[in-house]
Amino acid sequence: MILTVTLNTALDLTYRIPALKPHASHRITEVTERPGGKGVNVARVLAALGHEVTVTGFTGGATGAVVQSQLTAVPGVIDALIPVAAPTRRTIAVVDEQTGDTTQLNEPGPTITPAEWSAFQEAYEDLLASASAVALCGSLPPGVPVGAYAGLIRLAKAAEVPVLLDTSGEPLRRGVAARPDMVKPNADELAELTGSHDPLRGAQDTRRRGARSVVASLGTDGLLALTPEGRWRATPPARIHGNPTGAGDSVVAGLLSGLEQQLPWPDRLSRAVALSAATVLAPVAGEFDPAAYEELLPRVDTRGDMSASA
Repeated sequence: MILTVTLNTALDLTYRIPALKPHASHRITEVTERPGGKGVNVARVLAALGHEVTVTGFTGGATGAVVQSQLTAVPGVIDALIPVAAPTRRTIAVVDEQTGDTTQLNEPGPTITPAEWSAFQEAYEDLLASASAVALCGSLPPGVPVGAYAGLIRLAKAAEVPVLLDTSGEPLRRGVAARPDMVKPNADELAELTGSHDPLRGAQDTRRRGARSVVASLGTDGLLALTPEGRWRATPPARIHGNPTGAGDSVVAGLLSGLEQQLPWPDRLSRAVALSAATVLAPVAGEFDPAAYEELLPRVDTRGDMSASA
């Protein structure tokens, strides 16, 4: 079982409008809602790939009830969310049908009490006992300590469960110091962490800070991976146009899927890039176009320099 942790779960709302204009009223042509948060999106993609996956984190209020009711309807996903008093947040993606651009509005999330945080940690330790891998994903809601991910990484390592970290800012910096097996920053997050705008140097610095492997998401330029086994670049066969929301979460799902199946790194990266591109082609966050994925997978260009110092 793969465990995904989403401390700041959400109800994702996607609004489609003909064209987004500042200071104007808009008529929405389509509304879609579904459970969200990075780890929830990761879990949905993993389940679609045929993996058994459990989702944990926090849920509260009427919004949280909607998240849970919809989550239980996703085949292959087990709900292990922890109830809290404050309501789960909402995120709103506004898709401009004229340009294809997406504007994202994210609420901060519920305030978590010390007792609720303690209850989560106890549940997390219990879930680790049956986990083959764990992903720690997304932002921290108010009330959760900034070093939360570092502590969760140490618990996973004590249980000998491989752990992937996908967050940003100070939680990423502290998490990297706890020596996770893998981190998946994007280019901006990598630059913020290391001060270097060169992704290769930034990834090398991140490994020196404690991460065993670094997979940097470079947007339309694909992925850069530095691991103990070598260095790789994986790029999609062509520039993909569409809604990028959730593409990074599909990268995480692809990496975890390859890890659980013990695939070599080039195959893991090809899977991650193809899933990411197929997600851009899908209209809603957390989904991917299966036909596009199958078509793109053999065409991903993954190249490595096994002699290079990672």
